[in-house]
Amino acid sequence: MGNDALTVTISKEEYDHLKAKATESDALKSDIAELQAKVEWLMEQFRLAQYHRFGASSEKSAYDNDQLSLFNEAEVVPDVLVTEPELVEVERHYRKRRNMVNDKLPDDLPVEVVEHELPADEQVCPECGGALHVMGTETLRRELKLILAKAVIMEHVRKVYACRHCEKDEYSVPIVKAPTVNPVIKGGFASPEAIAHIAVQKFVMGVPLYRQEQDWERRGINLSRQTMSNWLIKATFDWLEPIYDALKEILCNCQVLHSDETTLQVLHKPGKPPQSNSYMWLYRTSGDMGNPIVLYEYQPDRKAEHPKSFLKNFSGYLHADGYEGYHDLSDNIKVVGCFAHARRKFDEAINGLPKRDQTDSKAMIGKRFCDKLFLLERDFANMNPEERFRKRQEFSKPVFDEFYTWLAVINPPEKNRASCGSCLYAQSARIFATLP
Repeated sequence: MGNDALTVTISKEEYDHLKAKATESDALKSDIAELQAKVEWLMEQFRLAQYHRFGASSEKSAYDNDQLSLFNEAEVVPDVLVTEPELVEVERHYRKRRNMVNDKLPDDLPVEVVEHELPADEQVCPECGGALHVMGTETLRRELKLILAKAVIMEHVRKVYACRHCEKDEYSVPIVKAPTVNPVIKGGFASPEAIAHIAVQKFVMGVPLYRQEQDWERRGINLSRQTMSNWLIKATFDWLEPIYDALKEILCNCQVLHSDETTLQVLHKPGKPPQSNSYMWLYRTSGDMGNPIVLYEYQPDRKAEHPKSFLKNFSGYLHADGYEGYHDLSDNIKVVGCFAHARRKFDEAINGLPKRDQTDSKAMIGKRFCDKLFLLERDFANMNPEERFRKRQEFSKPVFDEFYTWLAVINPPEKNRASCGSCLYAQSARIFATLP
């Protein structure tokens, strides 16, 4: 009897009450766990926002053995095969304090020599009154002289020729006119130099047309911003667009291209408020091309149809980020992911975690894999393509294999992703899914 279980009889009402309390307790635990996960996620977003606002913009790492810290560099990089350097005794010497400003005047600039002479009536010896002669010169200093843009009117005059012999002896006289060059804008007074100057000021120096209008007015020239705008648009369609099309044809014949897009705001876009985003798409050739080509294409949105249309004649490798729009292109295009974008997500995930959890986090492990590959690429930078390929197969491929094996086994459930960077983990995993 002592070993028999104790049986207690309760009523059905009491049983239902206890069962309801147990169910309520389980639901409460589930709610608490869900709230804790939400708090962790919100704290990650808060820490990440603080880092973006106040932290350094550089993504350089200072934690790996490959990237030395102040205190452990001697223990990290010992190499017993390196011979000791020979000591050479040098005499004590003094150095001038170096000026850290690297201003330098180019040697190929034209030089104007300004000679300083005594007036003729002062070229008299103060001792005997004899005439002085030049015995030599000394260079005092060199100055940089800037000559501001000068506006002139170019009046094109064409000469018309006739034959003296025909004027005397023939009934008809042939008239021959000298050939001329067509104006850059038919019916206008714009010159190529003027349009180039306005374009450089606006698109390179960032001077808007209204400020250029004010500058022209100070020079006594009434040139409105509307006229300058018309010049830029007309010259773009007549002269720059054919060059753009020719460069696009060369670009699409390359084997490797890079692409990205960024937002911009257009104030007067039909059917869209000024606060809405438009997009500037960029396409460029790879770094191994002697004369790189960089082309921009404006589009009102971020639809995948834009790169599909631009790259319809391209066949090869497209280097891009994890945006899904790049993965709806033709079968002739192989999209390869950008490791810098993927690494950035690991870096953001690290900065979204508390300091105590960063060192051993999965995000830190992923970032270290990326850094190993980046360090190898730095060593391969000056190699030719064939040698770089061999080195990548020998050194980079084992790191890739280990990295992808690690990625395949860490896939955490949605509720537990806060421990390795929340949604940032999902973004980096999606980017890595595009990598070859």
